[in-house]
Amino acid sequence: MADMQFLHIMKRLGQSAGETDALDEDDAYHLFSAMLDGGLPDLELGAAITALHFRIESTAELLGLHRAVCERSYVLNMPDTHMRPLVIPAYGGARREPNLLPLLGLLLRRLGVPVVFHGTLEGSGYAAAVYILREFGVLPSATVSQAQTALLEDGIAYLPVGALCPGLAALLALRNRLGMRNSAHVAAKILDPFAGAGVVMAGASSTIYLDRLAAFFVASGTAGLLLASTEGEPFANPRRRPRIEFFNQGERRILFEEEAGPVKSVAGLPAAIDTQATAAWMQAALSGEALIPHPLVNQLACCLYAVGYTDDMNQAKAIAAVEAGSLGVVGRRRIDSGRASRSPTH
Repeated sequence: MADMQFLHIMKRLGQSAGETDALDEDDAYHLFSAMLDGGLPDLELGAAITALHFRIESTAELLGLHRAVCERSYVLNMPDTHMRPLVIPAYGGARREPNLLPLLGLLLRRLGVPVVFHGTLEGSGYAAAVYILREFGVLPSATVSQAQTALLEDGIAYLPVGALCPGLAALLALRNRLGMRNSAHVAAKILDPFAGAGVVMAGASSTIYLDRLAAFFVASGTAGLLLASTEGEPFANPRRRPRIEFFNQGERRILFEEEAGPVKSVAGLPAAIDTQATAAWMQAALSGEALIPHPLVNQLACCLYAVGYTDDMNQAKAIAAVEAGSLGVVGRRRIDSGRASRSPTH
């Protein structure tokens, strides 16, 4: 990036954090391109990250960021199915609550929905999805080609961000050095390895970021599910369902409203939040020996509808309820194994 262009952009960033004074999409694209390509010296990179840290990315800035990341990411081929693959960013881990994000992917795979997780290979001491999925034989792919093979053969893949977009991985790694998040963390939430053909499951922990992500989905036309995250991961709080929205081609639809009332106590969750305890509970849930919390059943229905398993939301709710009832209550009839190859309804 030319020095004068960088100075112009940094002056804009330093003047205000308001939406009207934000970078336009092209300036954001050029700045983030330089950041992803390693084109900024350390001093300038640190200045840009610091300036962005004290702002909330505008819609235009998110569009420019997304464009820059997409141009530098490898692409997965679409699986041979009528359903769109579900893309699940997994960059956090359990801190005080069990990380139930992998359960959604495992349930969807069981129903024949193609699922791709992408994220880091370490959880900074927390029970990350990558560790839990290992317990089920879902190993991280070393390359995009390996992820493509895993998706074809197993219906599910875990693609490390370092293999998907090396520049993004390098920016994410700066959090450990600088002690602050940067725009790469937002980019990871909206990245689709299928070049826009997948459905992104995105979450955010604050209302303002939920609003900004919603504006991005509408402006970009990206297909996605959006909900309040649980400890940074995009799965519904098992104690109280958040609002879950579906975006597609610029249209916005609320699939579930936020559950009213106080946070409930939920019996039967994992006894501990470590990897082994969480994986053991998930295995029990999948084999019919543990109850799947209702908010996750609701989210499962949203996923089925969003990817095209069925084109009717009420039917998606019914299918998810049957799945949860059959898989999650001791003594009930388990679903026939052939159902995993169910064809979508359209």
